[in-house]
Amino acid sequence: MNYIGIDIGSTCAKTVVLNEKKEIIQEFVQPTGWSSVDTAEEIHQKLELAGINLSDDSSCRVATGYGRISVPYADKTVTEITCHALGAVHLFQQPDLTVIDIGGQDTKIIQIEQGFVKDFIMNDKCAAGTGRFLDVMARVLEIPLTDMESAHFKADKWASVSSTCTVFAESEVISQLSIGSKPVSYTHLTLPTTS
Repeated sequence: MNYIGIDIGSTCAKTVVLNEKKEIIQEFVQPTGWSSVDTAEEIHQKLELAGINLSDDSSCRVATGYGRISVPYADKTVTEITCHALGAVHLFQQPDLTVIDIGGQDTKIIQIEQGFVKDFIMNDKCAAGTGRFLDVMARVLEIPLTDMESAHFKADKWASVSSTCTVFAESEVISQLSIGSKPVSYTHLTLPTTS
């Protein structure tokens, strides 16, 4: 028996396969692209190539994320809020937690009590403060995303940059570059709170 988890998010799709001993035997990450349906089919093909048979009852398949309904071979679909809660409780062995998920297009804050979701909030108006926001800032500044934090701590002064809109922030950063500001000078970005 294999246990297959497929998370088709707004920008990235993640797949993990566990065996009966709950050991990871297959895992891969890929861009979601424009079509969750196409991404689900690509995942299906990758699993088949890896020798994971999806046509019989030797696996349990669960899909989550924005594209969860695009996975026709899933036995069950579960919201990412529920998946985050169950995963966090399992990983940390704590029944009361707060999970912060900075996703590609939204940020979720999930309050967990006694192992279950008590409440959650998420931004729903703009991708500001999300993974996409950070990705755009890293690209414009020509700083690898993994170096954004260290660049922040090297800064000796900061320019004010909009944190309510990714497009506005990108425009403001480009303007700062055009007047000669150095990237490390304005890598301290104040991310917005969720709406």
